[in-house]
Amino acid sequence: MITRIQNAENRRQKAVYKASLNALVIALTTLIVFPAYGQKADRSKPPALGQAPTLKLPPVQRLKLSNGLPVVLMEKHDVPLVQINLIVNSGSGMDPAGKTGLAGITADMLDEGAGTRNALELADAIDFLGAQINPGPGIHTTFVTLHAPLNKLDQALPLMADIAMRPTFPAEELARKQKELLTTLMQWHDRPNIVANALFNKTLFGSQHPYGAIALGNEQSIRSFTTDDLKRFHAANFHAGNATLIVVGDVAGKTVLPKLEAAFGKWQVKAILKPNWPAAKQVAERRVYLADKPGAAQTEVRIGRIGVERASPDYFPLLVMNTILGGSFSSRLNQNIREEHGYAYGANSRFEFRPMPGAFLAASAVQTAVTDKALSEFMKELNAILAPVTEEEMTRAKNFLALGYPDGFQSVGQIAGQVGDLVIYNLPNDYFNTYIPRVLAVTKADVERVAKKYLDPEKIAIVLVGDRKVIEQGVRDLKLGPIDLLTIEDVLGKVPTVSN
Repeated sequence: MITRIQNAENRRQKAVYKASLNALVIALTTLIVFPAYGQKADRSKPPALGQAPTLKLPPVQRLKLSNGLPVVLMEKHDVPLVQINLIVNSGSGMDPAGKTGLAGITADMLDEGAGTRNALELADAIDFLGAQINPGPGIHTTFVTLHAPLNKLDQALPLMADIAMRPTFPAEELARKQKELLTTLMQWHDRPNIVANALFNKTLFGSQHPYGAIALGNEQSIRSFTTDDLKRFHAANFHAGNATLIVVGDVAGKTVLPKLEAAFGKWQVKAILKPNWPAAKQVAERRVYLADKPGAAQTEVRIGRIGVERASPDYFPLLVMNTILGGSFSSRLNQNIREEHGYAYGANSRFEFRPMPGAFLAASAVQTAVTDKALSEFMKELNAILAPVTEEEMTRAKNFLALGYPDGFQSVGQIAGQVGDLVIYNLPNDYFNTYIPRVLAVTKADVERVAKKYLDPEKIAIVLVGDRKVIEQGVRDLKLGPIDLLTIEDVLGKVPTVSN
């Protein structure tokens, strides 16, 4: 018994000794390490950024089907997925006279029945494959996109081909879509941001220009659509001579071309319709357009003029210049309007780069009571960007563009969208791999030159949508220029009636 007690006591003492030794080691380690961790970090400046990473993508391959339909392929074998985008070179810019919105509703109806399937059967067949097929309208183009697992591509492609080539445009689905469009148009009258966008575009380009028209249509045109209208528009614009296939994913040219040939190889080639669009005239004077929205808690602000086309050789300097002005959270406009003054949740600017010169636009939704003060700050920044920018701003803007660019190439869907830009804007095959070096090559002199060339604060349109009785006098006191007073109906037309 005594021996067992002694043994137990010995074990206890050893345990205590071991614990004490461990504590001593930890204490000594802490004494040695703690000073290193206790050193103050240098927070007087942000850590230096390394060089912007280069973006190296697989080569762009340009192929053709037997009927001449172009195929632009980029192989990405990381995951067994495929994205196929059909780009048809026709959109709302091709709407016939008196039929504004026809291109949009035609695109929206493509998957409401196609081939031998009605809308529900078509949706079920797509869902069964775990695929996604979506049509979408634009101004210059209409898209039909397919995203599918590689092992379901053979079954999904015929469904995509039916939607693009053989839509049925059933009358009952058209009637439902027309009611939806009229409901949307009715709701737009209560959305100041939509009103501001519509008024700004109409002011700059006019209602006869594709960038100035409301792509949704108006009550009269929406009610006038018939299935024959849709069929004629589709037949005239959707054909192999007016389209391109973009393919990105786990496929090779020799394996995917036969599949595309089986689906699209018999698509007919027709003459391409040439649009007759009026030329847009640059803003000639500074003028204010105020649309009254009684009781509005905010004033929607749109300030701008006609910019440049996507093909402009000044594209990269304009990107950098606009990033400094209003293209990022740390831009001058946002730091002024939001951070310094708290007039709005945010403020931004952008160039709408399109096949034809689009708009330059600075925008925000500011508190009603400070509309005049916010306008003063907008004008201050639009004038200030004409002066030389700082090296710090240049570095920050170029890093913002260069470091963020690879984010747009994370999925096959994103890459297919980027490759589509090569087609739409006729960009070179190596465009993606040269983007970052071209951004980094922009100089301060470039930024100053394009700011003075394309921004003129004395010749801009200022569009405001807000509570006129609260904001009008303050805006007049700024003496920015003549003021045109409008109503929401002047912009969007009368509120449509929608029967149940």
